Amino acid sequence: MPRPAATKPIGSVTRGTTNTNRLRRVDRWIAHRPEFAKAKHPLIVDLGFGASGVTSFELWTRLAKVRPDTRVVGLEIDQSRVALATEQLAEVRAGRTSFAPAVNVVFARGGFEVPLPDDERATVIRAFNVLRQYDESEVTDAWTRMRTRLAPGGLLVEGTCDELGRVCSWVDLSPNGPERFTVSLRLAGLEAPSIVAERLPKALIHRNVPGERVHAWLSALDDAWRKASVLAPYGERQRWIATVRAARDAGWPVLGGSTRWRLGEVTVPWSAVAPA
Repeated sequence: MPRPAATKPIGSVTRGTTNTNRLRRVDRWIAHRPEFAKAKHPLIVDLGFGASGVTSFELWTRLAKVRPDTRVVGLEIDQSRVALATEQLAEVRAGRTSFAPAVNVVFARGGFEVPLPDDERATVIRAFNVLRQYDESEVTDAWTRMRTRLAPGGLLVEGTCDELGRVCSWVDLSPNGPERFTVSLRLAGLEAPSIVAERLPKALIHRNVPGERVHAWLSALDDAWRKASVLAPYGERQRWIATVRAARDAGWPVLGGSTRWRLGEVTVPWSAVAPA
């Protein structure tokens, strides 16, 4: 079991909004990351799981399909949320829910200090919709604290999404710092990629203004999306693939290929969007 925090957990209680399948896009991303898939003993932290333990159960369910030996620790600052999630876990293990009774999940109180059993280090820390209420000036310190709790070669995924998980963005951080920035969108009915502006990570959300790299990136995606409208009759997926390919051909350092693009994703190095 995770050891109790020696001092008061670091951070503030979030709103705790939790919806089933809200984090499916980022979970899918984590499941295919080599930092997770090739880990010796994958230990995953769901930091700030919210008012219900469902996101932690879903996280384990998705990752266990790739690595059955996955362990998940859900952390929350609010002890009442930890207590409720632990009660939910008992229901899961009793076979009274749709989740597998063998789910390898535990819950504990904790914040950015990421308390883990025997002072273990995390393979992956997923911190989603946690920093939205913080000031931009507090992001670097929070990132640093969480990164120090990663195992060598580990991964911190920090980001934001809408309530239904259809508009998402996140930053991948290694123990050395930020590495990649990803936008993931539900393509059906998409008006413009810049819809993600309201769901940018805290490090970027106030930087979406002329003169900043992230603004230039979203503007480039919008422009390419408009120009790809001729492909709309062939479906949003084909239009999105053409959009990303056009952005890449225009000189943007797009990472990955069409396998990820087909999912409504696009990833660039952090340096392409980092605050100026």
